[in-house]
Amino acid sequence: MRKPIFVIFTGNDDQFYFQLKAPNGEPILASEGYASLSGCKKGIQSVKENAPEDDRYDRKKSTGGQYYFVLIAENGQPIGRSEMYKSEQSRDNGIESVKTNAPDAPVDDTTG
Repeated sequence: MRKPIFVIFTGNDDQFYFQLKAPNGEPILASEGYASLSGCKKGIQSVKENAPEDDRYDRKKSTGGQYYFVLIAENGQPIGRSEMYKSEQSRDNGIESVKTNAPDAPVDDTTG
């Protein structure tokens, strides 16, 4: 069985992004854009360090009634955002997946 993996890629805006992808290839957590590859890699390291801490997850509900979460770094800055979920339980399952899988997930840098 495949494992979750961080994938680094370049967006159309020439910024660097990462996604933590589930074994089925679906994104669990996505970053905002970074101006440098090293900044993006530091963002992944911050996810790995903060992921196990339950109080770092800001559980939210969108104006459209869907659920999502934002992973917050120790300094209060957002470091990743989930996809939208139809239920609170699905969102909470996404959080548990990040907590469990992010700290040891390998990194695939596709920008090379």
